[in-house]
Amino acid sequence: MNNEVLLKQVRTKATAWLSDDYDRETQVKVQEMLDNEDSTELIDSFYKDLEFGTGGLRGIMGVGTNRINIYTIGAATQGLANYLKKEFDNLPEISVVVGHDCRNNSRLFAEKSADIFSANGIKVYLFPDLRPTPEISYAIRKLGCQSGINITASHNPKEYNGYKVYWNDGAQVIAPHDRNIIAEVNKVTSVKDVNFKAKSSLINLLDKQMDEDYIKDLLTITLSPEAIKNHKDIRIVYTPLHGTGVTLIPDALKAMGFENIIHVPEQDVISGDFPTVQSPNPEEAAALKMAVDKAVETGADLVMASDPDADRVGAAVRNDNGEFVLLNGNQTLLIYIYYLVTRWKELGKLEGNEYVVKTIVSTELVKSIAKKNGVKLYDCYTGFKWIADIMRQNEGKKTFIGGGEESYGFLAEDFVRDKDAVSACMLLAEIAAWCSQDGKTIYQLLQDIYVEYGFSKEVGISVVKKGKTGAEEIEAMMKNYRENPILELADSRVYFIKDFVKLAGTDIVENEQVTLDMPTTSNVLQYFAEGGTKVSIRPSGTEPKIKFYIEVQEKVQSKEDLEAAEAAADAKILKIRESLGI
Repeated sequence: MNNEVLLKQVRTKATAWLSDDYDRETQVKVQEMLDNEDSTELIDSFYKDLEFGTGGLRGIMGVGTNRINIYTIGAATQGLANYLKKEFDNLPEISVVVGHDCRNNSRLFAEKSADIFSANGIKVYLFPDLRPTPEISYAIRKLGCQSGINITASHNPKEYNGYKVYWNDGAQVIAPHDRNIIAEVNKVTSVKDVNFKAKSSLINLLDKQMDEDYIKDLLTITLSPEAIKNHKDIRIVYTPLHGTGVTLIPDALKAMGFENIIHVPEQDVISGDFPTVQSPNPEEAAALKMAVDKAVETGADLVMASDPDADRVGAAVRNDNGEFVLLNGNQTLLIYIYYLVTRWKELGKLEGNEYVVKTIVSTELVKSIAKKNGVKLYDCYTGFKWIADIMRQNEGKKTFIGGGEESYGFLAEDFVRDKDAVSACMLLAEIAAWCSQDGKTIYQLLQDIYVEYGFSKEVGISVVKKGKTGAEEIEAMMKNYRENPILELADSRVYFIKDFVKLAGTDIVENEQVTLDMPTTSNVLQYFAEGGTKVSIRPSGTEPKIKFYIEVQEKVQSKEDLEAAEAAADAKILKIRESLGI
């Protein structure tokens, strides 16, 4: 399509937004774009419709069909309402939970969504203001709702917002509901199809009782109350990075018994502009800098930061030299699983029917911990909805201990079905107290885990390939890896390959094929080499990237071996990157 044809189509779509079906502010903005000689913004805003994907919506805020606004949010809500009325037509009443994060316009979008649900005869439980994502999941289950939404764009830049959909088990939707909701949303082709006329009698504002119930239930998963009591004065720096965590996490830590919660006042300020950080992503060292500085200033022992919707946690701990080091997502996952399994065992709670969950790209050391302690491990695709799916399948049959992923998400309770920074912060503080009982630090606990189960180092690399040519290049790369499989990684022989598109595993040594037991296909390749090396390759589902996850392992006999093990691991990773051209 040439530029003239595209511009003509865009102008036609934009002109439709000048009708009185749209609010005056929207009409004015659209007219400004139409009058502007530079058509870049006009084209970006209208050249396509913002796609409602399997997880909902995410995009840049603004007017237009390719932007997040009350009309694109409205179409999504109307489509979801239509599907709920079909799916639960046997119920006398359908109900949903509506929540939101700290982002600009999040409250507006939440209220508009509540209006549309109510206009369609659906009862709405609306949080009075911002709340952590996991509390929305909790409330859906607590109230027995059929669905729920959260207005959030997680840790995306400030110009973004999004719309996340949950089902009646409190988990993000998966097949067949995701596809069916998409089909209903796609049927909403005009603003006239959206019913904005709210029935206020169907909108119920939740009160503090939900917060109190949530924290009360979270306290039931505590495993070391004596350690907390004995070390209640541990200095903990916590920052919400301007987001929803400030509403609950400090209170939850205090409810556990911790008395020395140190704030970063500038980052307690709720703001969708995230004024003190370039990116509100707890995976990035820069996002934790102010909190680490505060910890140094106050002599704190532990630093924790939740992302804007409070479902992921980044942490920093002191090393043996007293310096703060950041823990990556695989390390916190290891620490959580090790602690939970160890304490369950010590307390006599392991009865042989327990399980843990990790994603396929997360560290394999979790498997070693589970195996040694007689706990079943489930491997699932990236994305917490797949961890929730395993919990759904095992409900009433097996006992969930915990589950997480390398991207800083963890869940330690079964009454929530999404990653939870509230409980993860509580758990990490508890682990710090438990370590203190033995005169250890979390850093030293991690070293103990490495000595017992082997040292592991993981690196994630994203290669950006923008535009149509970039997408074609990524496709060609995946095709090449399939047609010319990798047979060696850093001088170690590859012995097993998993292709999740074909749901087939190839045992190279035995020249045998096995079927992979997964709920659906996914464009992921994995290579397992001798010595504990694993490489996973997958295109990103949301960004113009191809992602590589490298894990290498080294055996160690004592803590004194760890420095040499890390150097050897770094050398292996470098060699693997060179061989992959990344």
